[in-house]
Amino acid sequence: MSDDRYYVKIVPHKGDVIHRLVIRKRHVAVAVALLGICILAASAFAGVEIARAGQERAAIVRITSQTEALNRRLQSVQREDQEIGRLIGAPATAKPATPATQRPHKLSWTGPPNLRVLEAHVATLTSASTALLDQARRERELVLHVLNLRHIRELTQERLLAFIPSIDPVAGAEVVGCFCWRTWPDVEFHEGVDLGANYGDEVRAAAAGTIAGAGWEGGYGLKIDIDHGNGYHTWYAHLSRIDVRVGQRVYKGEEIAAVGATGFATGPHLHYQVMLNGRPIDPAPYLHGVPSSVLASLH
Repeated sequence: MSDDRYYVKIVPHKGDVIHRLVIRKRHVAVAVALLGICILAASAFAGVEIARAGQERAAIVRITSQTEALNRRLQSVQREDQEIGRLIGAPATAKPATPATQRPHKLSWTGPPNLRVLEAHVATLTSASTALLDQARRERELVLHVLNLRHIRELTQERLLAFIPSIDPVAGAEVVGCFCWRTWPDVEFHEGVDLGANYGDEVRAAAAGTIAGAGWEGGYGLKIDIDHGNGYHTWYAHLSRIDVRVGQRVYKGEEIAAVGATGFATGPHLHYQVMLNGRPIDPAPYLHGVPSSVLASLH
């Protein structure tokens, strides 16, 4: 049988004693195997740590990118809210803190991934999001309130305008008799305007209102009186036909009669008269819209 032992001799530099160590082959094999296992274990551990660190860094980069995109969106929403507030005349409010308005945190890759810094980023962004969304809610409530007020005001003004004379009762008719003193066919102050038209032409209500009178009235012949409920009355005279009745509500532009020459009239035409608080006023400024002086009084 071959000898499986190794001999190691240690000879000192000086001296007569020689030291001898005996190592068997199986001891060497065991030591080599243990060394190999240790190297493999260390390599596996290092690989796992490197992979985990890489995954954490990738996750941090991804989350950081997402938070930066959200931060940009928050800033955009904030600018939109500020513009809305400016347009509706809302008072300036304090700007909510956002990561863009603070000193940014820096992520360092010189050591292990800094998860605390990432958590600080997320916490700051969450706080900014909450503040900005609360401000956006208040802005929306204010906008809706302002828009509702404006809508109500516009509806109110439209309703007021609907009851103010503002159209030509005989579309495109020429004024052939003025609101003035005249000497023909009689000497008197003419309290309306005469609108030239053909017999049977359509006569329209100059504004919305209620029929206060409809029938024969002396020199006016067939006449309609519309009460507009705001101090205004409009009269339509010398009609050939009346198409409405007393108490009926009519809208602006609705057909109410036909041109004629009844009563004291020298030929077919419409006598159009505007009364304000019981006194006649010149109808001419009301033939093509509400006069600017009247519009100014509505604001």
